[in-house]
Amino acid sequence: MGLKRYLANKTLWYLGALAVAVVLNFLLPRLIPGNPVDVLVSKLGQGGMSSEAQKQTYEAFLREFGLDKSLWDQFVLYITGALHGNFGASFSFYPTPVSSLIEQSVPYTLALQLPAIILGWIIGNVLGAVAAYKGGSWDKSVFTTSLVFSSIPYYCLSIVLLFVFAVTLGWFPVGGAYSLGMSPEWSWDFFSDALTYWWLPFISLLLINIGGQAVGMRSMAIYELGSDYVNYSRSLGIGDGKMTRYIFNNAMLPQITGLALSIGTMVGGALITELVFNYPGMGSLLFGAISSSDYPVVQAVTLIITVAVLVANYLVEILYGFIDPRIRAAKSGEK
Repeated sequence: MGLKRYLANKTLWYLGALAVAVVLNFLLPRLIPGNPVDVLVSKLGQGGMSSEAQKQTYEAFLREFGLDKSLWDQFVLYITGALHGNFGASFSFYPTPVSSLIEQSVPYTLALQLPAIILGWIIGNVLGAVAAYKGGSWDKSVFTTSLVFSSIPYYCLSIVLLFVFAVTLGWFPVGGAYSLGMSPEWSWDFFSDALTYWWLPFISLLLINIGGQAVGMRSMAIYELGSDYVNYSRSLGIGDGKMTRYIFNNAMLPQITGLALSIGTMVGGALITELVFNYPGMGSLLFGAISSSDYPVVQAVTLIITVAVLVANYLVEILYGFIDPRIRAAKSGEK
């Protein structure tokens, strides 16, 4: 019953957090200065459209996007559309649906971020664990290097790598996702071409992820190595192999949380990197939408980020309830 109560409490908490996030996701884009319909109509007016035609077009767009309705009616339309996966049409790319823009951007973000996050997590945790266990010069070199990379902002390392390896040495393309004249398709020619544009932003993200995970794992492993249960177990004659497994199993719990958060926030983490390399992922899409006050795109992307973060955290909380005996023991004592 204790574990069931724990799961029920976490579920209710995350549902409440989701409700608050959805309301804020609807309101915050509308606090951005400027009216996107004004911008859209002004662009059409540059083609010689008369003032009367501009006025009619303006009113038509207000009705089309639902901006002539009250804030509550707009919120109801927003919720109804989101539940059906319909985020409306983009203001900036009208009449292109927002869902189409996201479908075009998601593969690039996933292809860039997921390998960098997962490989960075594995390599970083292995390096941090070995550094904590071995100590000495190995620990100093791994910790110093990891600390340097974990402290560098994404965009700084991206700019340095871009300047050195693309601009100066010419080993990689300067920016973009594929060569001019090519179009995305499932073919080896396109894949091999896109891979040359993928390597540099991938390496920039991978190095940062390795550094952060290695520093975190080293700190947790050193803490566990000095804990009372380790000293007591050693006094009982328990072998190093078994003790090492216990130590690093406990040290891995916060690292699992870090992995879930990294996957959940991959869009935000990729935003600056994608802008530096002109990579057409979700981060670039979000930045362009914010710049042009494109409410539907901003709402859709931020909603995806919000749901991803909440789902990742919720799954970690549920996983902890099953794998961490301390949580089970605490909840059993509440019965």
